Amino acid sequence: MTNPLLELEGLPPFSRIKPEHVEPALDQLLKTCREKTEALLRSGEPFTWANLIDPLERLDDRLGRAWSPVNHMNSVVNSDELRQAYNACLPKLSEYATEMGQNERLFNAYKAVAESGESFNPAQRKLLDNALRDFRLSGVDLPTEKKARFKEISRQLSELGSQFEENLLDATNAWTKLITDEQALAGLPESALDLARQTAQQRGEQQGWLLTLEFPSYLPVMTYADNRELRRELYWAFSTRASDQGPHAGRWDNGETMERILRLRHEQAQLLGFDNYAERSLAKKMAESSEQVMSFLDDLTSRSHHQAENEMEELRRFAAERYQITELEAWDIGYYSEKLRQQRYDVTQEELKPYFPESRVLQGMFAVVNRLYGIEILEVEGIDSWHRDVRFFEIRDRFGALRGQFYLDLYARPKKRGGAWMDGCIDRMFGDECDQIPVAYLVCNFSPPVGGKPALFTHDEVETLFHEFGHGLHHLLTRVDYPGVAGINGVAWDAVELPSQFMENWCWEREALDLISGHFESGDPIPEPLYRKMKAAKNFQSGMQMARQLEFSLFDFRIHREYDPNRGGRVYEILEQVRAQVAVVRPPAFNRFAHGFAHIFAGGYAAGYFSYKWAEVLSADAFSLFEEKGIFDPDTGASFLQNILEQGGSKDAMELYVAFRGREPKIDALLQHSGIRA
Repeated sequence: MTNPLLELEGLPPFSRIKPEHVEPALDQLLKTCREKTEALLRSGEPFTWANLIDPLERLDDRLGRAWSPVNHMNSVVNSDELRQAYNACLPKLSEYATEMGQNERLFNAYKAVAESGESFNPAQRKLLDNALRDFRLSGVDLPTEKKARFKEISRQLSELGSQFEENLLDATNAWTKLITDEQALAGLPESALDLARQTAQQRGEQQGWLLTLEFPSYLPVMTYADNRELRRELYWAFSTRASDQGPHAGRWDNGETMERILRLRHEQAQLLGFDNYAERSLAKKMAESSEQVMSFLDDLTSRSHHQAENEMEELRRFAAERYQITELEAWDIGYYSEKLRQQRYDVTQEELKPYFPESRVLQGMFAVVNRLYGIEILEVEGIDSWHRDVRFFEIRDRFGALRGQFYLDLYARPKKRGGAWMDGCIDRMFGDECDQIPVAYLVCNFSPPVGGKPALFTHDEVETLFHEFGHGLHHLLTRVDYPGVAGINGVAWDAVELPSQFMENWCWEREALDLISGHFESGDPIPEPLYRKMKAAKNFQSGMQMARQLEFSLFDFRIHREYDPNRGGRVYEILEQVRAQVAVVRPPAFNRFAHGFAHIFAGGYAAGYFSYKWAEVLSADAFSLFEEKGIFDPDTGASFLQNILEQGGSKDAMELYVAFRGREPKIDALLQHSGIRA
């Protein structure tokens, strides 16, 4: 049997990749990697970049290119067979990674290259420094029995992260509600009703409207549905996913999985000599200490909490006076906030949707980056992909040279992981024997085309698309030739959100909005009065939004920093303490938010969720330079391209930021952009 994962040339042949290909391909590739690494170590002395580092980079790249489509398909077209094959491979990948990271001969070989006196450019030097750091973070210095324990913990953590995400996906997919009385859906906009009707028909229902826990279905109910009991029911189902509460209580419960993850992370950090996992996580971040992180979060809390409390009190008064709701529940917040927004600014997300059809948004977004960076983005037809909705694009620079390519998968559907993300498909790698351009996946979960209309996006969704596209540009526009520090690879985790959050700013500027918006029927731009209302409402409840993000950040950091093996994770105990400090919305006792917090239990944000807030400081401060010079100033755009996007992880993040901005970042720009009156 031919195996497409072993025959990769160019883009992945998604339609040919089957679950039965996955494990045999991985076994073969791991065997090859081990044999070739051993051969390099036996024959390479004196070790050099050319006879050791470069061939190892190409070996890693070959393995990564085969695993990337498998990992990706497991997230976007999940099936029982693929899941089984994926999970069978996780321990093998974990074992291999730890085995390489603990290989003392390999470590000594890297050290020999680093100390050889060979002339390295900054990217090569950074790659070597990162590699030596990562050897130590893999336990290369540990005694034999501790190395074995470290390896076992790594294997278990890999499996537990996958289990957490599978539980969440299954719990999300398991809940639906068919409604046959349209009156029960009073208040929902036409677009949400059309989607619910289309969903019902696609799933075999002859009549009625089908609600799901996918975001394009869930969010409109929480924002617009007049039926308070319906909002409560969806909130109950959504906020208890994968837990001991709710409609599927105990069936996919992540409770024990979270406890095991926290326990194992703590043990592994201590094996390496760190006090806790929070300290361990900072080894790859800009932040220098856990005290510095806590001080940053506490400072933001003190500056914003009073405003958040005032906003919440204002909402309570509004609901009581206008709607006689004397006790605001968690499932009322979005609904009455939207009513208050409408009363104050006379604008809704729904009113803006007709101005953001998919085609206009995409072409406008491409026009924005063309004006900023001089790049052209063109769609390419006939590319093999994992789903009929997927589109494919290429990026060319002002000289016509191909710089990168990306897949775009915009719509929510069953068996697809929630949220939005960018991930690498292929890394940039250039050398004497290689000429490889970067390729990315950009994935969202937006409403598909409904009722004969094109896909229409909320302004929030437009921001999300710009955010992920910012990550994509960081991966795709890199000029670094070595995969380990090209694109987002090797970038400090609390700086990796800078290019993404930075891109969101253009969603609010009139000059850019005229490129990305136009009524789907008439093509007319957003009328000036509507734009002024939208801009005025930009920072509506910004204090409350800040409080919510600080709650997530403090909770994540504290459960990792304060873990005590004798007391366990204390997940909800610490969450309650954090809420007492920063939250202005106190959820009901059945809420199991942490059971669905995939960012920190299944993603890369463990003890790092604060990165979003720190990167907001960077992005707001960076954008303030465009506000000074002009939002499409070509010199400022070229500087951001050359100093941030093209450099990838080839230098320290702060060094790159100062090269662009001329100084270190200031927190004031974030507060100003967020409408926080500090």
